[in-house]
Amino acid sequence: MKFVLLESRGGDYMVVVENIAWLRTGENGQTNVGMVGGSPLLVVGSIEETAKTIQGG
Repeated sequence: MKFVLLESRGGDYMVVVENIAWLRTGENGQTNVGMVGGSPLLVVGSIEETAKTIQGG
């Protein structure tokens, strides 16, 4: 099981990579991260930056 740290303005999230279902552009330069079986997370950064973080780059 691989975890990734996603930074948020309201507090950071440590999520299991396999539980991420989708990415969508959010407001103010943020990204919505869809979680399997849960509510989306609003994290700091563009889709490209978030995807790079998730992929480990």
